[in-house]
Amino acid sequence: MDADRTSAPADADRVADGIRAAILAGDLVPDQRLVEAELSERYRASRGAVRTALLTLAHEGLVERIANRGARVRAVSLAEAIDITEVRMVVEGLCAAKAAERVTDAQIAELRAIADAMRTAVATGEVLTYSQLNEQLHGLIREIAAQPVAAEVLSRLRAQNVRHQFRLALRPGRPQVSLPEHLAIIDEICARSPGGAERAIRRHLQSVIDALRTAGPH
Repeated sequence: MDADRTSAPADADRVADGIRAAILAGDLVPDQRLVEAELSERYRASRGAVRTALLTLAHEGLVERIANRGARVRAVSLAEAIDITEVRMVVEGLCAAKAAERVTDAQIAELRAIADAMRTAVATGEVLTYSQLNEQLHGLIREIAAQPVAAEVLSRLRAQNVRHQFRLALRPGRPQVSLPEHLAIIDEICARSPGGAERAIRRHLQSVIDALRTAGPH
C-alpha cells in the first residue's frame, strides 16, 4: 500500500503529461469526452491517478469538468485563441532573444537545415510537413533559449490553444505568408541578434493573430 501511495502522484503526473501531449498533437480534440476507464486502460494507471490528472489539467484550462457528465477537452474560442497568442508573443519573444544570445554553431546549422526543409515543403506543397517543421522550429528555439519557466508556460499555452482547431498552416496560401516570417526568425537568431530575433517572432505571431481574426475557426 505504501508503494502504491508513493507511485500515485508520479502516475498522475505521467497521465497528465500524456493527455496534455495528446491534446497538443490533436489526438484528443475539442469537446471530446474523457472517460476515466478508457484513460486508465490507455495509460495503465489507476482511476484515482486519472482523476487527479484530469483535475490538474482542468486547473491548466485544458480540460473542462461538467457536473454529472465527467470531463471533456475544453474548446477554446477564437477570442481566447487570440488572447493566448498575444501572451505567446511576449514569452516567445523572450525565448527568441535568449536563443540569439546562446545559440552555438552546431545549433545554427540545425536552424539552417530546418529553414531549407521549410522552403522545400512549401515549394512542393507539403503542408503537413511544413506544419511539423513549424513545431520543430519553435521547439528548437525553446531548447536553445534554455529558459525552463518560459518553456513550461509556452507548453501549456500551446496546448490550450488547441492548435489543430485553428490549423493555419493547412489553410491555402498560409505557408507562403508564414515561410518568410519563419526564415526571418532563423536569420536573426543565427546572426546572434537578440533584439532582431524578438522583433521577428513578434511580427510572426502578430501575423498569426491577424490570420485568426480574418479566417476564424474551422
